[in-house]
Amino acid sequence: MKRFKQNRRAILNRFAGRMFLRAQRYFQKGTDADCERRGAKLGVLFYRLDRKHRERTYANLKLAFPEWSDAKVHETALEVFRHFGRIMGDFLRWPIRTNEDIIRSCTMTGQEHLEAALSLNKGVLGVTAHFGNWERMAHWATAMGYPLTVVSRPADDDGLEAMLNGIRERAGVKVLSRGAAIRSIMSELRQNRAVALLPDQNSDECFVPFFGIPAGTVMGPAVIHLRTGAAILPVFGVRTGVGQYKIIVKPVINLDGAETTPEGITAKINEALEGVVREYPEQYLWLHDRYKSARRAGLVPGQTN
Repeated sequence: MKRFKQNRRAILNRFAGRMFLRAQRYFQKGTDADCERRGAKLGVLFYRLDRKHRERTYANLKLAFPEWSDAKVHETALEVFRHFGRIMGDFLRWPIRTNEDIIRSCTMTGQEHLEAALSLNKGVLGVTAHFGNWERMAHWATAMGYPLTVVSRPADDDGLEAMLNGIRERAGVKVLSRGAAIRSIMSELRQNRAVALLPDQNSDECFVPFFGIPAGTVMGPAVIHLRTGAAILPVFGVRTGVGQYKIIVKPVINLDGAETTPEGITAKINEALEGVVREYPEQYLWLHDRYKSARRAGLVPGQTN
C-alpha cells in the first residue's frame, strides 16, 4: 500500500509538472492583453465548475459587505475568479519579461514610507496579502534595487514548488519556506533587508477583527517585530489595467500602549489590509476560508462549522 501511494504521488507530480510547463508556454504566447484574456476565461471556467470555492466566496463577501445585494455579491465573486485567473497567467509570463518591462508597468505611491522604514536599519517586515498581484510587486521591488526576501507556503508537490520558486529566484527574489523560516528571517532583517509576509490566511493563533468579525490570524509579524524592532510596513500591488499596476506603500504601522501586545499589533495589520480590500474588493482572495477557525470557535454570527 505504501509503495502504491508513493508511485501514485510520483505519477501525479510528473503530471503536475508537465501541465505547469504547458500552461507556461500557453500564457507566454502573444501580448499581456492576450494573457489576461486567457486567464480571465480560465477564471470563469473555475467559477462555474468549482462550487465549493464559489460558495465560500459568496459567504465571505456577504459577511464583509452585509449591505450588498445578492446581485452585487455574485458580480464581485465572478470578478474575483477572473482576477486570479489573470494574475496566474501574469506570473507564468515572468521569465519573458525584463526588469525594464516590470518597472514601466508599475507606478508607486508612498515611496517615502519605504525609505523611512529602511533608514531605521532594523530591517522591514513588509506585510501584504493574497490581494492584487503580490507576485508582480515582488518582481518590481527587486527590479527597483530593493533586496527582497519572501516567505512562501510550500506547495504540496516538491517539483512544482521548485518550478515556482525558480521563477521567483530568477527575478532576484529570495524565497524562504514558511514554518521553518524564523532564524532566516532574523538574519535577513539584521542585514536591513525587506522580508515580505502574507499573514492573511486562516489560523487559530489569535482572533482579531477583519471586517468587524473575529478572524483567526497568525501573529508571526507581530512577534518578529517585538523581537527585532523591524518596522511593519503595509504594501500592496493593485491591478489598475491590462498589465498595469500601482504599488501602494502605507505608513509604518504606528504602535503604542495596549497595541504593543502581539494581538494588538496583529489587529493593526488586519486593519491596514481591510482598508485596501474595501477599495478593491474584487482583487482579494475571498475563495480562501478566512473565518474557518473563528467559525469553529463559534465567533462568526449566523455560521456554524
